[in-house]
Amino acid sequence: MARGRARRYSRPNPSSCVYRQLAVRTRSQMKDSRNFFQKLPLEVFHLILDNLSVLEVSALCLASKQMNGYVVDYISTLAWKSKMMHQNFHNTYCPEQECFGKHFRNLGVLFKRCTMLLPTKERLKCILHKFSQVPCFLQETCSAPNCIGLSRYGVFLQTIIAGWDEFECQRVFHFLCEVTNLLHKIEAVVTTGKPGLKFYEELEIRYFCRKVLLDLSPNQSDCQFWLLQLLKPWPLVSQAHLLLILYGPQLTEGPISWQDLVERELPQDALWNLARAILLLFNKPELKDWTLQTTLAVFEEIIVIPRPWHLENIARLLVVCGNKLCYTVLASRAQSGLIRDIAKVIVYIILVCEKDGYEMNWVVHLVQQLHVGFSSEVQKFTFIRHLEHMFSDIIAEFLYMYEDGNRPENRDVFTSTCLLLDANARFHTKFLHLLLK
Repeated sequence: MARGRARRYSRPNPSSCVYRQLAVRTRSQMKDSRNFFQKLPLEVFHLILDNLSVLEVSALCLASKQMNGYVVDYISTLAWKSKMMHQNFHNTYCPEQECFGKHFRNLGVLFKRCTMLLPTKERLKCILHKFSQVPCFLQETCSAPNCIGLSRYGVFLQTIIAGWDEFECQRVFHFLCEVTNLLHKIEAVVTTGKPGLKFYEELEIRYFCRKVLLDLSPNQSDCQFWLLQLLKPWPLVSQAHLLLILYGPQLTEGPISWQDLVERELPQDALWNLARAILLLFNKPELKDWTLQTTLAVFEEIIVIPRPWHLENIARLLVVCGNKLCYTVLASRAQSGLIRDIAKVIVYIILVCEKDGYEMNWVVHLVQQLHVGFSSEVQKFTFIRHLEHMFSDIIAEFLYMYEDGNRPENRDVFTSTCLLLDANARFHTKFLHLLLK
């Protein structure tokens, strides 16, 4: 059997071999001109975002500049704004109200992230444009009682500016004043208006500044900053007037109690907010445009608006402000030679301590501090003499008012007289005990 021809194998010639060419592409060549989200219909992409929480949508803003743009387009739609911003701010008993604060805090995070690439002014313009169609977020358009729109706006704004430096926050304040015309409205009330004459405007300023800027500040330092921004543009008298508009006593939902400050004794809680605001200024470190003397001058202006206050209200405000401020105010008057004046205030402070349940030792140590502060023995003796005579003068004044049969509050005057006699005895007991130790 013949063998077949042997198969011949030859080594391939590299020069004649055709290899399959593998495409080697750079990153830019591999990148598709359309990413996954671009390939989706817009409605489908929005449906995906609709199923995410506000915080989850805000996290997408950090993914890329392009994704940030998608989110900005999404939150600019009327449907999204109607769903997320137009809430029921007037039904204060609605169970969802408890979640509103957290909701608008999350919205603040979303807007903070999706505008982070813009300059401050552009960021604010973009953000406030989105909110401009919500009546409850504007200063004068919502008149519903118990509306919580401004406070939610404050939560939103404070979240956005958290961590910003003082210079940026000043720009925020100026921008807010520009879009709300706030400074012009304040000027119309504090420089040209009699206290209480424009009470609607006063309440509008009070609610906007308190709910948006002051009450929701996360710490005392931030509240000091906003309060000083509001006060600094005005002269001393107008600063005092504005402080009373912002923090003055308001016993009901109606106007500020201007006449009550002058005509009758107010309870401690009516003066607490004002005392808190004064302490914010008093505790502020010395600044170029705000000093301790400025605070004392503003205090002296406050207690004569709209006219000199009832002395018991002055004394109660000093007591609520605490020992340090009380002593500083009285010592400042003592340096001006107003010894009889501070003696009269101290007697009313003693009466307030008796009425409100404060320790009489506090007043004894206050008198001791003031006594030590006088430079000469003559001044020290004059101070004690005026203080003792003032007890007699004020008790006689109370008895005279009590004898006036036309006064409807005779019973209150009689009660105050009895309390002052008790306070006199308690004060002198403590005082003599201290001296005889």
